[in-house]
Amino acid sequence: MDKPEPLVEHLILVDQSDRPIGIGEKMWVHQQGLLHRAFSIFVLNSQGQILLQKRAISKYHSGGLWTNTCCSHPRPDESILTAANRRLQEEMGFTCELTEIFSFIYESPLDYGLIEHEYDHVLLGKFDGEPILNPLEAEAWQWIDMDTLKLALSINPELYTFWLKACFDKFLDYTLNSNLSPVDFTTPFLV
Repeated sequence: MDKPEPLVEHLILVDQSDRPIGIGEKMWVHQQGLLHRAFSIFVLNSQGQILLQKRAISKYHSGGLWTNTCCSHPRPDESILTAANRRLQEEMGFTCELTEIFSFIYESPLDYGLIEHEYDHVLLGKFDGEPILNPLEAEAWQWIDMDTLKLALSINPELYTFWLKACFDKFLDYTLNSNLSPVDFTTPFLV
């Protein structure tokens, strides 16, 4: 039996090296702008396109903005990969094998007086298929090629989340400069 969802979510507070230093209630952490552990998932299909989601307008911040496939926070008792697979299923209705490709720290003011200050672990997955959106989390999705997204981020940055804009160039550099293929297209995709 699955664990019930907590009524109040707690985030893992970390130092600049991602070492845990405490926990804090999710809204309070975002009101204070405290550095906390997070993850961002980029899922690619067999054509190398990125799966984007449009955040539900009702989200506590950045509602109605386009972002990468899935973003969230691990709970105090979860690993990054466990949390990432949980949230990918909860938000997008599927799971796939995920690999951490890099991490970085960013800080940005958000709407409603909140501050995002994350030690963000960036994960890569592959999937060919159509997600089944949770309407409380996401209101739309699309596959988009990297060049089109790069152009869209420069022309209409206000349509995208801050963390996607902060992370995309790093993700693009990884896919272009890594000795490892970002997606092994020789293995089957989940559909």
